[in-house]
Amino acid sequence: MSDLLLIKDFLHPLSVSVILNDEELNEAQLGNHIDAFVSEFPDLDRADVVLVGITEERGTGNGVSLSLAPDIIRKSFYRLFNWHPDVRLADVGNIRAGATLNDTYAAARTVLAELQAHGKTVVVLGGSHDLTLAQYGAYVQRKQIIEASCVDAFINLGTGTSLRSENFLMEMLTGEPNFIRQYNHIGFQSYFVHPQMLQTMDRLRFDCFRVGMVKEHLEEMEPVIRNSQLLSIDMTAVAHAYAPANRTSPNGFTGEEMCTLTRYAGLSEALTSLGIYGYNPQNDVDELSAIQIAHMLWYFIDGKYKARSEAALTERHAFNEFHTLFNEVDALFLQSKKTGRWWMQLPNQKFIPCSAEDYRLASHNEIPERWLRAQERDV
Repeated sequence: MSDLLLIKDFLHPLSVSVILNDEELNEAQLGNHIDAFVSEFPDLDRADVVLVGITEERGTGNGVSLSLAPDIIRKSFYRLFNWHPDVRLADVGNIRAGATLNDTYAAARTVLAELQAHGKTVVVLGGSHDLTLAQYGAYVQRKQIIEASCVDAFINLGTGTSLRSENFLMEMLTGEPNFIRQYNHIGFQSYFVHPQMLQTMDRLRFDCFRVGMVKEHLEEMEPVIRNSQLLSIDMTAVAHAYAPANRTSPNGFTGEEMCTLTRYAGLSEALTSLGIYGYNPQNDVDELSAIQIAHMLWYFIDGKYKARSEAALTERHAFNEFHTLFNEVDALFLQSKKTGRWWMQLPNQKFIPCSAEDYRLASHNEIPERWLRAQERDV
């Protein structure tokens, strides 16, 4: 705990009474089960999931933000009922904005890296989406090679702009030294994306999933997210009707679909940071977007709770085993008896997350694309 106290200087404490407008919560509501940084710094040794807010928005070209976005999200989240008391939550407040945007990145990197080094899963309630760079920077600081996934209507590889919120992926994916083994982009909307961007991503062996495909086969994203250490969500991915603060597009994911994606994130044993960005309370209607994010967080915690029942792959009695032959490859598939999730074995004997559809294809002597992409990346 003494090491974790070092991050206190980077953080603003919370005023929960102000956040809740002096509302008294029922003893079963989450606000009464979150160890929050108010006057005393929380005992993080006991925490499984740690919330941290960042109000920085200079990456969008705006000045230093005074946005209350993280606190407005907290208000809705704290009001929800706690169905998972075994998942212990802490809230360390908001990261202090630096003199420059890079100063804020540096503070966020330090806080997140320290929390992850102590085995905590970190949830970032952010400002603009370029703060994903700080989220990723925590892994760079620890020299940890990761798989990263973003849920976003846009692919922020812009080369003709100086705005970090529009070009941060270029720095994240091509910077040296680089610690990204694999990148997945979930939910891009084609009319917002230059076709050559997709060609570039494909040449890099990165996977991009169009919003329509994801909506039709949402369960196919579970193995993608399960293998990720970092998940970054931009609220532009959510249709305006489900997140009124999103003025970008009437199309996108429904609220229920976003809750399913964050539940997948909670189920992942690999994932150690979730960032939710792009919420602008000035554009919100009746704080419905904040309520949507709060529900997404609730389902993330639900996933964390359910993941505790999963067995290790070495406990073969807890799995159904399926042997099949495709393209002259003798493949082994495992299905968990507890959660129903699937894994498939590669020729190098390594197991990777997969779906029931991958097994169906293999059993019909078709090569699952997930298997093929994994082989291409290992070459």
